[in-house]
Amino acid sequence: MKAVLDNAKEKMSKSCAVYQRDMVALRAGRANPQLLDRITVDYYGTPTPLNQVGNIACPEARMLTISPWESKLIPAIEKAIQKSDLGLNPTNDGKVIRLVFPELNEERRKELTKVARKGAEEAKVAIRAIRRDAIEQIKKLKKDGEITEDDQRKGEDDMQKITDKAIKDVDAICAAKEKEIMEI
Repeated sequence: MKAVLDNAKEKMSKSCAVYQRDMVALRAGRANPQLLDRITVDYYGTPTPLNQVGNIACPEARMLTISPWESKLIPAIEKAIQKSDLGLNPTNDGKVIRLVFPELNEERRKELTKVARKGAEEAKVAIRAIRRDAIEQIKKLKKDGEITEDDQRKGEDDMQKITDKAIKDVDAICAAKEKEIMEI
């Protein structure tokens, strides 16, 4: 039974980590090189992460610069950024691509908080599905006679505590991101 609980706990922490990574990529008005982590560029026919084809720097609070290692990649990088969901328009001088982050207006901030909440809800649904699967495994152990009814009840209670903690972690990540987004 301990293996079931440990496995569920690990899966839940991974769900929290995925949500955390998604929230890092959610633009909050200031430039962050991690916003570009999900963008891939066609590099000699292979989709390659942007941070593996050039240097990404943050010279100012609202600007990122990308210095590709090969200047012929500039059009491909610009195209990949324009296709992404970042809503940014890259500019280049032949050697460096600049991404300027505009100031967020109130309406856009509210949209971003909705996106953060939607992501939190999806993470919670995933966590609850993990809990449901773990409880089914615990019930199967009881049915197979490997554990007693008291052990089953204790296992389900422990699973609920693990679930509550994971959901609390997701809520904390969401609250921090909302605060960051609404900060002017």
